[in-house]
Amino acid sequence: MPSTPLNARDQLLTDWVAQRFPGQDVLIVPASADASFRRYFRLSLPDGTTRILMDAPPEHEDCWPFIKVAALLAKAGLAAPRVLDQDLEQGFLLLTDLGRIGYLEALHADLSLADTLIRPVLDTLVRWQLASSAATLPPYDAALLRRELELFPEWFIGRHLGVTLADNEKLLLERSFKYLINAALNQPKVYVHRDFMPRNLMLVESEQALTPAIIDFQDAVYGPITYDVVSLFRDAFISWDEEQEIDWVVRYWEKARAAGLPVRADFGDFWREYELMGLQRHLKVLGIFCRLKYRDGKDKYIEDLPRFMRYAKKTAGRYLPLKPLLNLLDKLDGQTEQIGYRR
Repeated sequence: MPSTPLNARDQLLTDWVAQRFPGQDVLIVPASADASFRRYFRLSLPDGTTRILMDAPPEHEDCWPFIKVAALLAKAGLAAPRVLDQDLEQGFLLLTDLGRIGYLEALHADLSLADTLIRPVLDTLVRWQLASSAATLPPYDAALLRRELELFPEWFIGRHLGVTLADNEKLLLERSFKYLINAALNQPKVYVHRDFMPRNLMLVESEQALTPAIIDFQDAVYGPITYDVVSLFRDAFISWDEEQEIDWVVRYWEKARAAGLPVRADFGDFWREYELMGLQRHLKVLGIFCRLKYRDGKDKYIEDLPRFMRYAKKTAGRYLPLKPLLNLLDKLDGQTEQIGYRR
């Protein structure tokens, strides 16, 4: 830990590590942080091995879902952190270390490797979905879908833009929400990671090949089969041209059909569900990124709002029932320029 005075939580963490590794000089350095209250530290032990320590303050975070999903991933034979030790009362998990190479960093370093890197991820996703069992994870039901969508008017429109919608605009937004919720609920259901994107994938070297490993999976649910697919290809931190996107989605769809997953028999039907699911996610994320800024003081996510507005407008413009939503998004996009919205 740094040489500056420790706050109470950092001192608790340091003491916990000392208790778990008595008599050993353990180096503790930050490994990563995410959009929640969780923090991750890399522990370097005297024998040269490393561990990851998850710090999840119990007043803000619940470690149990992480433990449960980690077990499901292990049962499915997928690469993911394994829980080596746990202290739920104090909010600490000791995990295996998957290394330092993340998919997002690897893609940004050399985009020519994108196809080579992404194809194994499709196999990983299919295996994750094949492991699905109803009633094992919380349902991605209408109530959860709506709570997510409501973040958009509350935090993006109201808090970020300072806009009060007219009654007719509230009505068209409500109709759009119902349309997206029904489209999601009508899809076949599987395990859903909820943030299955390059930022939450690690490259792990094995004897055979580079293996995608899954992290940040504690919010997993049981819901629409397209959700993780669209999370992967319409990402918060990297975008693809549509030709490449369609190629990868077709490859996933073919693998899923061959494996017996309940995807639609017609790719056009699957693509429509994929796009509508993506729109639900993108409206949610527009709200979440603004909440991170104004409630949690995490400003960096605001920079990616334009990416999600482009995603949302592109999809809304393709489907007749969503044309009123597109008109509203166009109007809001004009508002963003007045407050210095970076494009």
